[in-house]
Amino acid sequence: MPRQRVPNYSLQRQTSARLDFHPVSEADFAEWLPFYQDPRSSAQWAYASAEEPVVRCQQWFASQRYREANQLGGLNTLREKGSGALIGYCGLLVQTVDGLPELEIGYSLLPSHWGRGYATEAALTCKAFARTHHLAQSVISIISLTNVASQRVALNLGMHVEKVTWYAANEVSIFRVALDAG
Repeated sequence: MPRQRVPNYSLQRQTSARLDFHPVSEADFAEWLPFYQDPRSSAQWAYASAEEPVVRCQQWFASQRYREANQLGGLNTLREKGSGALIGYCGLLVQTVDGLPELEIGYSLLPSHWGRGYATEAALTCKAFARTHHLAQSVISIISLTNVASQRVALNLGMHVEKVTWYAANEVSIFRVALDAG
């Protein structure tokens, strides 16, 4: 039986108008830690406040290593062109939602970069990459019911709310867009 080819979900070396996509590196720990130190970053998720920021940041990097080792996609470091400043992370993640495999566009930005259109720009790059490489028929975003900013990003991608469900002990909206539709 021929070995099935595992898709490459990494956007490394991709660019957008203002962003460069890079591999996740634990050398970025100190730059990413402020995400976990800001209580607004975890306000949307029920489980997020259980650990200290340093522990949560360590867990986040461990989860990225796990995704990579198990071919479950992963996030990419977003750096601002020119300055090289860490903006956040965005990428294609293999998720299981209601028992079914899905390809998610996930994104998290440092609070200091919220409201500048970076999440939409990065997520549009992921959507185009998934379409160009025929990675799925559609992509989703898993968004807390209270995360209005992320909901706006999903709408900017042409997504619509497909359903409300539970994911990681949180009630969430599953936003979806077909990749053959714009």
